[in-house]
Amino acid sequence: MIPYGRQDITDEDIAAVEAVLRSDFLTQGPAVPGFERALASYCGAAHGVAVSSATAALHIACLALKLGPGDRLWTSPNTFVASANCGLYCGAEVDFVDIDPQTYNMSVAALEAKLVKAAAEDRLPKVVIPVHFAGQSCEMREIHALGQRYGFRIIEDASHAVGGRYLGEPIGNCRYSDITVFSFHPVKIITTAEGGMALTNDSKLAEQMERLRSHGITREPATMAWESEGPWYYQQIELGYNFRMTDLQAALGHSQLQRLDDYVARRHSIAARYDEAFEGLPLTVPHQHPDSRSALHLYPIHLTNVAARRQVFEALRSKGVGVNVHYIPVHTQPHYRQLGFRVGDFPASERYYAGAISLPMFPTLTPAQQDEVIATLKGLLA
Repeated sequence: MIPYGRQDITDEDIAAVEAVLRSDFLTQGPAVPGFERALASYCGAAHGVAVSSATAALHIACLALKLGPGDRLWTSPNTFVASANCGLYCGAEVDFVDIDPQTYNMSVAALEAKLVKAAAEDRLPKVVIPVHFAGQSCEMREIHALGQRYGFRIIEDASHAVGGRYLGEPIGNCRYSDITVFSFHPVKIITTAEGGMALTNDSKLAEQMERLRSHGITREPATMAWESEGPWYYQQIELGYNFRMTDLQAALGHSQLQRLDDYVARRHSIAARYDEAFEGLPLTVPHQHPDSRSALHLYPIHLTNVAARRQVFEALRSKGVGVNVHYIPVHTQPHYRQLGFRVGDFPASERYYAGAISLPMFPTLTPAQQDEVIATLKGLLA
């Protein structure tokens, strides 16, 4: 089976993890801050806060922005459920903004229209989470301008997008957002096995996210509620969580970071070959916005004949091509239907989902494997 995504682990990665295993620290040692500094520097951000998953990063990012009961969070329906769940974790109300039918990212026009209506009803969001689907940046300059006009904070869910660029600059520099979140799950661009990171240029947000990932505890006398009793002393000054990343994971991520640009370049080569091979077929290949250089975490095609999606999907899998579908619109999930959402609420997301299939896309995909994917799909569509 050719998987839709796969990690690449080298001897250098293994050596980096082994070095931690032979060191004095397996957790809360020097590897985590080293990885944080390296990725923040790569992206051009001031601070990085490494955590146990991108879901954890989204959660503490919302908490650091003071999202809570009575507040509203808006995100895209075309995403994994974590992009919306983080708002529910904080007790906020969650809503969605439909996608652009070309990029499959949050539509700026739909966002603006929804904001105009929400302003009239005094129901503006406190936080908006644009999702950089498949690795391509949302139109962050325009979303940021709307944030300035309507007063909402912005978290970029860049779980797919480490190594991508927007307007010539690295995704993650937070030029147009308060916080950017990355994922390091094994099928993502680089991996820490499980893990995530929140980047920000705001030292106060970084400081709070650091506390929130570790039970809300501080050892810094300057942030304690009263005077420290000695060098052993710590205080829990807010309710936090155990969302820490281990040094083992950070060492793996730091090692992988050295190959990030090569990984993204290889993904672009694979995508270009797919694009050429699929010309003239009854499908749409991923659109690339001129302002963005996607990290190409995914290569989602959209079948013209959406009624054939299940048949094509099952046939590809039966022939050893491990395709997947990204994503089932969040608002159609049972939990969100219980909150009042219905099929038909966000038609562009639903139309995209109806014909979507994610093809294998990972840097170690061989030409022979890609030939097999292409030939199998062409045979089915013929």
